[in-house]
Amino acid sequence: MSHLKHLIIVLFLFLCWALPAGRPITPEDIVNLQYVTGAVISPDGNHVAFVLIVPRKEDEEPGPSHSEIWVKRKDDTRPKRFTSKSLDSYSPGWSTDGKKITFLSKRDSKKNGAKIYTIALDGGEADILLEHTTGISSYKLSPDGKWIAFLSTDSISGERTNEMKEGYDMIVMDELHRYNRIWLHSMESKETRLIFSNDLNVNSFIWSDDSRSIVFKATEKPGADAALMDQVLYSAKIPKNKPRKLIDTPGKLGSMDTSPDGDLLAFLGAVSRNDPLPQSIFITSLVLRNKTKVHSRDDESFYYVQWINKETLLAHSIRGTKTVISLISNIHSKNDDPLIQEDIFLSDLIISSVRLHPGSAILAIIGHSPQHPNELYLNALYDNELQRVTYSNPMLDEIMLSPQETIQWRSSDGLTVQGILTYPMNYRDGAKYPLILQIHGGPEGVTLDGWNTTSLNPVQLLSAEGFMVLQPNYRGSGGRGVQFSKSDHNDLGGMEYQDVLAGIDYLVAKDLVKKDHVGTGGWSYGGYFSALGATTYSHRFKASMVGAGLTNMISFMGTTDIPYEMSIVHWNSWWFDDMELHWDRSPLSHINMAQTPTLVIHGMKDERVHPEQGVELWQALRIKGVDTELVLYPREPHGLNERAHRLDYMNRLVDWYNKYVK
Repeated sequence: MSHLKHLIIVLFLFLCWALPAGRPITPEDIVNLQYVTGAVISPDGNHVAFVLIVPRKEDEEPGPSHSEIWVKRKDDTRPKRFTSKSLDSYSPGWSTDGKKITFLSKRDSKKNGAKIYTIALDGGEADILLEHTTGISSYKLSPDGKWIAFLSTDSISGERTNEMKEGYDMIVMDELHRYNRIWLHSMESKETRLIFSNDLNVNSFIWSDDSRSIVFKATEKPGADAALMDQVLYSAKIPKNKPRKLIDTPGKLGSMDTSPDGDLLAFLGAVSRNDPLPQSIFITSLVLRNKTKVHSRDDESFYYVQWINKETLLAHSIRGTKTVISLISNIHSKNDDPLIQEDIFLSDLIISSVRLHPGSAILAIIGHSPQHPNELYLNALYDNELQRVTYSNPMLDEIMLSPQETIQWRSSDGLTVQGILTYPMNYRDGAKYPLILQIHGGPEGVTLDGWNTTSLNPVQLLSAEGFMVLQPNYRGSGGRGVQFSKSDHNDLGGMEYQDVLAGIDYLVAKDLVKKDHVGTGGWSYGGYFSALGATTYSHRFKASMVGAGLTNMISFMGTTDIPYEMSIVHWNSWWFDDMELHWDRSPLSHINMAQTPTLVIHGMKDERVHPEQGVELWQALRIKGVDTELVLYPREPHGLNERAHRLDYMNRLVDWYNKYVK
């Protein structure tokens, strides 16, 4: 960091200590954090509905957080809650006339899945708008209000149900697929029917502006791997029509939107089969085949696109550790003429999502900052003046948070690497501190310069314990374009790990951290990094926490639900084509070098990284006589959802680092 920037940080910390000190954050504070998601503006632009995620209390049954529908009406001074947390409501929308809010809930029959409900804008009881035999996973009202399109998964046949009751409940892998299909409900006739009967597993869809067709993404078979790697763009006319494939796409697909005149489709996609992210903008004709423009940049990754008018797109992207809203124009020029990008919103707020209301040109922005998790903001297009709508965590006003900043350093091959550095709460200029790494997963994930404290990555909690915390965006991360996210291909655990080690060395050279007091931790691919830290690079770390981490690249490929995505997108090769390299980059292959005390954490229902990965590492460390502890959490998937489990994990993590790193 520059001398001036360092001086600013020191001055900020001095002022914090000169003022009346707040209290440190606690694990209970972290599990109690609420945040906003799913905002949608009413048709007239006067009101906005959103979801508030509310954690369960100690006296409730174990389970994930609750979700409530809230509404900020034009004349309200504050948003008002429209549904109770005990009824778990989500996916808000609006009736065409804007007088009612629509949403999904399982309130009446959780076994039969969610139904669509409505509730009047001026309050009252919710009514069922639509229900389906196997429940509704997502829905969208047509722009003209005449139809509801929704997704629902196939039911199990009566014959198969009877067989299962008689004990013939064996599971034959990759057979008897249950497809997620698009259904269409007429608001006039009340008839519900399939748009087409083709066996396609639909992942998401959008309406055309004229309500005459639907564009959707689908795969030939269900499954996590297919959903990531094999999605194809289709369109279908309603009410009944065979799907038409729109364009050949090489890899992952993301956000999409049709132009107001119905001529063009904008979508985010991968530029190649092995592109880790759908991070480039594609604009293709819905009328003329093979007429497509592509827009990508070396320094950013796009995450959302929406048409403003038939000439211009709104784009949301990550650029390094910040976020940007920009306009994309020059769309109707010749194919070889590049699109033009103009940044219109640059802010310290980290934007998680943005939606434009075309009629009013108002943006509904959900964003976070180093001071708070996701909140709702409203903003006029072309204006950087944000109106904050929600204040979901007032208890943060009494908590002292440590400052953070984006730093960058050179890796061993000269590549510039970025990361977020959070200072210890008791920081004093000239002192050296123990360092903890908190490493993101993916590897195409990215840590941004906003709110980075969660139950899985309790950054501010570690800071309050006196640790400096580094969150590195090693090569392979998102936010810096296609080339950067591909730069770890055929080299997992290689130069990308050198990026992390170089970050430690940079802080040591700056006299900020103690070289011999470094711990590492992370989840998923971050857990893989920490498993490497416990074995291959054990001499560099005093403690490690491996959360749902990959420990054996070969057995992992045989147990994960994403073998194709892992091999094609991340490795760019199959393990049996270069078994020696895959084994060499497995933490277990270097178990004889292990001496780092290692806490191994895993959810017992994890299908992404099977719990056997954690058990393999723990068993090997135990046999080698290295201090280790294995904690398996029942019911938990690839992460932790339940309150008690999150609290237990954070307390164990802090105790582990305090014992071995300090």
